[in-house]
Amino acid sequence: MKKLIIIGGGFAGLRLARELRNRNFEIWLFDKNNYHQFQPLFYQVATCGLDSSSISFPLRKVFQGYKNVHIRNAEVQRVDSVAQTIQTNIGVFTYDYLVIATGATTNFFGSEEIEKNSIPMKSTSEALYLRNRLLQNFEDALSDKENLQAYLNIVVVGGGATGVEVSGSLAEMKKHILPKDYPEIDFSKMNIYLVEAGPKTLSAMSANASAKSQHYLEKLGVHVYTGTSVKNYDGRTVVLSTGKNIESRILIWAAGIRGNTISGIPPELILPGNRIAVDEFNRMKGSRTIFVLGDIACMQSSAYPKGHPQVATVAIAQARHLAKNLKKGEETMQPFIYKDKGSMATVGRNLAVVDLPFIKFGGWLAWLFWMFLHLMLVLSVKNKVLIFVNWVWKYFTFDQSLRLIVKPFRKN
Repeated sequence: MKKLIIIGGGFAGLRLARELRNRNFEIWLFDKNNYHQFQPLFYQVATCGLDSSSISFPLRKVFQGYKNVHIRNAEVQRVDSVAQTIQTNIGVFTYDYLVIATGATTNFFGSEEIEKNSIPMKSTSEALYLRNRLLQNFEDALSDKENLQAYLNIVVVGGGATGVEVSGSLAEMKKHILPKDYPEIDFSKMNIYLVEAGPKTLSAMSANASAKSQHYLEKLGVHVYTGTSVKNYDGRTVVLSTGKNIESRILIWAAGIRGNTISGIPPELILPGNRIAVDEFNRMKGSRTIFVLGDIACMQSSAYPKGHPQVATVAIAQARHLAKNLKKGEETMQPFIYKDKGSMATVGRNLAVVDLPFIKFGGWLAWLFWMFLHLMLVLSVKNKVLIFVNWVWKYFTFDQSLRLIVKPFRKN
């Protein structure tokens, strides 16, 4: 029985382990968290739309009853491809096959000041921290009238799906929820700024989707600045490339990602964005036993000269394909060919955009399509039901009761 180590319990790592459970493999799944995170809905946790438990699922629960799958809650520190071992904080482990599916983290593009003072949203814990900060800012605004406008200015950096979705969700909070929670504050003065360095929002989607998303955001009252970058943020003042300064107590950074690389990977295989170069079988170049999946993998081809899009559908497709190849054996492996099934993003209530290979549309129908697909991708039936009930309740009441400031406990 071959020993397969998978690093990362995200979409790719989890899917691969599930495809190979009860097969002739001894599977060891390593992750620094003991749960799988549904990343596309982080923004809803951050804006009080969903509870964090609705989008997280214990890894051990997934594999209950499968004796060939072993879960280890540990951090992998180094890979030794010659000795075929990994070094972790709980010891050294050998492998026959290694799969690196460590995903990506926030890219601050070298700005230490922005990294120190802004809030990213690439994990459940970061989404919860953002929720705490958002709510605490409004609490602080009640007693700091001198700086009230700074608390009411929220800056979101990055016009991709995450930036667009969190901006739209904040705009809906401003309209339907915050005035009822904080009647002493005049929320007509609240400003939500979306800052995008490129010429349009949702640049990875069609021109139709980009134009519609910006129209929807502006319809919701979001100030959209395209062709503009953030030069600095010290925790109080956002400095834009246009020369404009915005006084704000919160900056949400959704402007870019970079791969979570591991020590021991040959430097010449680390491509821009910290992605690892792989061949057509998703094997790390120069290796027979190491595979790389998901956001951290970069398979360059004529169709995708910069690698595949860093989205869940690609990661899942790669995992399924690798599972088939491993079942068949190395001698009969087939190359991975990605069939683009489309992309989508939601802006707000009844507002979304969908790009499919055969049709592109927006509005209410796109919003329903977005909700249905995301429900299907959520891991458990229980979580699907919880999310659906939350969405239905919010749709009819324009409200949600998840606005809790949960502070970490520190024992002196």
